[in-house]
Amino acid sequence: MRKVKFFASLTALMTLSVAALTACTTAEASTHHTVSQTGGESVHSSRLDAILERGYIEVATEPSFAPNEFIDTTKTGQDRYAGSDIQLANYIANELGVELRLKPMDFTTVLGSITSGKYDLAISALAYTPERAEAMNLSKGYYFGSEDPQKAYGLLIRQEDAGTITGAGDLKNRTITVQNGSLQELFVKEQLPDCGKLNLVSSANDAFLMVQTGRADAAAASLKMAQLYLDSTPESGLMILPDFYFTVDESTQGIRIGIPKGEDELTDRINEIIDMVLEQDLYNQWYEESREYAKSLGLDL
Repeated sequence: MRKVKFFASLTALMTLSVAALTACTTAEASTHHTVSQTGGESVHSSRLDAILERGYIEVATEPSFAPNEFIDTTKTGQDRYAGSDIQLANYIANELGVELRLKPMDFTTVLGSITSGKYDLAISALAYTPERAEAMNLSKGYYFGSEDPQKAYGLLIRQEDAGTITGAGDLKNRTITVQNGSLQELFVKEQLPDCGKLNLVSSANDAFLMVQTGRADAAAASLKMAQLYLDSTPESGLMILPDFYFTVDESTQGIRIGIPKGEDELTDRINEIIDMVLEQDLYNQWYEESREYAKSLGLDL
């Protein structure tokens, strides 16, 4: 579904700082694309070649979206990260014959890390949006769920507001909250343009909590995830708005992998691996296993 973290003699200090920055920048860039000399001409490898040469792949993810990606606090290191997307990341690394290096962050920074080319892949339950498709390469879909897409996304409201919020027309002066960078954000902007205010938050759970605590009037969400939240927190006082659904372009369905723009060779290889996963129905198996695992940890699904 996210971060960018960055007087003895002033002249000497500036010189040292520039030298250090240059060295760090060169070192980081060299891990992604190598350059060789052939007949006096520079030949830039593709990102896929660079991954295979360096022997590891860096994958950005937001580990707070169970069962796709979550944290098992009883474990340490990379073993802490679990979920169906993490299993997919491991599968991809194994197929490429390289080490997997997970990079946990908030969802907004997951997206930025790919548009900037900082990391190799984003595997974090990414939905298709036209903006993402312009800013990065997107793989083919690898998980589609079983629900009707036209009844998959809607609004979560407080039970006490059921008499005053009955449809889109009642949201004109209301505050809607939604996960930043999500497909639901696009739905609200396109299909509820007259809402009073749109608050962007870092996760779906944060959106639900904003409604629950009275800081927003409705949360746009996947109804499957909203129902799981209601099931796990029956005291929340929330409900799904009946008979309200966002219209979905079915060609955009399926969660995907984000890949730096223009890395077509890497995209093709990732799509080949996704085909293997789909042919064996592996992701659906991982998803169900991860649901049970997350439940055993007491996580909200």
